[in-house]
Amino acid sequence: MSTSDIPTSIQPHDSLVLNQEALDMASPISSGESKDESDHSALKTPPSDTSVSDYQSGEMVTSQSPNESYNMEKLLEIFSENILAKTLRVAIEALGNNNPPTVYPEFVPQRGEDAGKYFLRDADFWTCGFFPGILYLLRERAVKYPRVFPYLGHEKDSLHFSSSLLRQELISLCKDWTGPVEAMKSRIDTHDMGFIIQPSVRKDWELTSNENSLQAVLTAAKSLASRYSPAVSAIRSWDVLSQADVSITSMTQDFLVIIDSMMNLDLLFYASSHFSDPVYAEIAITHAKTLIKSNLRPETPPGRTDTRYKGMLYSHYHVINFDAQTGEVKERRTAQGYSAESTWARGQAWGIFGYAQTYNWSRDREFLSTACGMAEYFLWRLETSPACVERPTAGSGSPTIGRYVPLWDFDAPIEDESNPLRDSSAGVIAANGMLLLSQSMVELGDEILAERYRSAAIRIVTDTLEFSLSTEKARFADHTGGPEKIRVEDAVAGQRFDAILKNATANHNSNDHDRYSNHGLVYADYYLLEFGNQLLRMGLL
Repeated sequence: MSTSDIPTSIQPHDSLVLNQEALDMASPISSGESKDESDHSALKTPPSDTSVSDYQSGEMVTSQSPNESYNMEKLLEIFSENILAKTLRVAIEALGNNNPPTVYPEFVPQRGEDAGKYFLRDADFWTCGFFPGILYLLRERAVKYPRVFPYLGHEKDSLHFSSSLLRQELISLCKDWTGPVEAMKSRIDTHDMGFIIQPSVRKDWELTSNENSLQAVLTAAKSLASRYSPAVSAIRSWDVLSQADVSITSMTQDFLVIIDSMMNLDLLFYASSHFSDPVYAEIAITHAKTLIKSNLRPETPPGRTDTRYKGMLYSHYHVINFDAQTGEVKERRTAQGYSAESTWARGQAWGIFGYAQTYNWSRDREFLSTACGMAEYFLWRLETSPACVERPTAGSGSPTIGRYVPLWDFDAPIEDESNPLRDSSAGVIAANGMLLLSQSMVELGDEILAERYRSAAIRIVTDTLEFSLSTEKARFADHTGGPEKIRVEDAVAGQRFDAILKNATANHNSNDHDRYSNHGLVYADYYLLEFGNQLLRMGLL
């Protein structure tokens, strides 16, 4: 199709509409409203003819929901020209003198002389898989959801080039950026094989049936499984932990496991399903059960009034050091949060998403209740954060924004009340986990909790878009008078920011040697786009 075949009246998003019936289900249940619910004893829910919001320990309570209005139309930003244009510009420019890539986009400073441009990190860093993963999420849209991958134009009538050219460019860029990642499939020096391999290599297999990609995924799972210890009943996360206040380096005496590891278990389950061999799934299940006992802290939040979920709530310890010989816990600490006993927001988010995935594979209710308990604690901490997290807005909808963009650590002192340090990546990661939980609840017939987690996920993402979306946008440049070619320009000349979201924090731990915060972050953008694709898969858009 050439641009001359495209009606000039079509504008971006003309073919993308909100599924209003599905989104109506995403609005929260008001206090006291009753719906039928299945009896899920593992989730400690009341009888099926009782609203979850009506009972707490057998007594009547009143749930006080926060202001539930939010801008659903804001979700369409996830599918905008700005997103596609920014991503393609970075992908093309970062290949200059870097093809095949040896460095990958990691973060975008918000201040300083390098503000606005991606910092490229060595390819062996754990985040290398996310930028190729972003390209594959866009490719998934182009292949499976063409209505959100249209021929694009500005508000003027002229259109720039065909969607066919965009698809071909994406195919080429996916290949360029994924090659070095696929080559890492045999690494046994890291537990992050899921983060590294799955976003692009697994997606390549699923979109193209490339057998080489499937074999790379299966090899990566074998590499991850090699780090499992029967003595500890867990997979080793890190080989060493070196910070100003700690040096753990022994591979024979120490065994480090972090909450983030829950996200890499999906790779093991996937491999087991393809091998028709339970061994990798059994390792994943054992690891997940070990972390429930070692990394999670039961919580009873004071003053909590929303009792739609009846089970135990959990916060987490980031890092556990086990005795490598006996499996006994030697020490609990943090490496990226504020302190050992604090709740690091992104670690909580990894736990929500990871346990939700683990339940989906295993159907073990313990994992479902763990994911719910972590999600509930995350939401309670958002809703009870200090008033300074909110910022007035002149826009429609809620009079303030920012409450659902989490602080980087829920227990860290706020250093600047006029601009509290946040982690937008934690919010969108948690939202993905809650969206997954909502699907699990639909399958179980629990409409109340399905609606709760779907609504919470959408609230977090819409608030994040309103608060943290970079105002420095990109667009496709007009090629009128020249050959059809993809060119990207700043929407406002001289205003450039390569990431989609701002306000992420990679690591603000005061003892870490690599401390950096308040920036754009590649996995914040990856999980934002993944959330959009999840909405498409669920039929909500």
